[in-house]
Amino acid sequence: MTGRLGDIWVYLSATPLLGLTITLVVYQLAYWVYRRAGFHPLLNPVALAVLALVVVLKATGTDYATYFDGAQFVHFLLGPATVALAVPLYAQLGKLKTQALPLLGALLIGSLVAIGSAVGIAWALGASRTTLVSLAPKSVTTPIAMGIAEKLGGLPSLTAVLVVSTGIIGAVTAKYVLDALRIRDWAVRGFATGLAAHGIGTARAFQVSEEAGAFAGLAMGLNGLATSALFPVLVWFVAR
Repeated sequence: MTGRLGDIWVYLSATPLLGLTITLVVYQLAYWVYRRAGFHPLLNPVALAVLALVVVLKATGTDYATYFDGAQFVHFLLGPATVALAVPLYAQLGKLKTQALPLLGALLIGSLVAIGSAVGIAWALGASRTTLVSLAPKSVTTPIAMGIAEKLGGLPSLTAVLVVSTGIIGAVTAKYVLDALRIRDWAVRGFATGLAAHGIGTARAFQVSEEAGAFAGLAMGLNGLATSALFPVLVWFVAR
């Protein structure tokens, strides 16, 4: 019986749909735990799902390439999901117009701080140039961050891990940091969360306030553009 189950698993592990199925099932279980805990930020479903997937892949001996053959379908949907964030933002168009200048200032400073702090700390600890380039776009949504790192000589796979880790940490800690700073405006809270923690932070912002989610989505998109423009210039300046 055990041998037959092993043969079935070998067959299933070679099919792309297995990675997709495991991803969806694990995330639904993680979200169930998250909901049962009253949406506590420390039980972020992305973090729980990542840990569970690592355990499953290690326990079954499934390599990442085989898993991603199926999971890439979820990855593909990141693009359409990001574009769809324009819908709730349109509902906040009036407030966006009145706060456009402060938001642009926050975007510029936030992008520079996100890049400078990460690279500065890693450089002080003796990280290699490849690691520094891979680390710099950590606060940008995954597809853009991986593209930036690849073009400038970084490791896209390392960048992806750093981006997801940044998003999880940002989504978990944003509430406590913003509460400690006594920031109550949902637009400001959302923009700060989206700027620092991209898509995962944006998902968390939508769970607490539609206004916060809309501005988090705006920050995530604009930060991708800003980092794509600023980081190559900074690399060129440092090289000179």
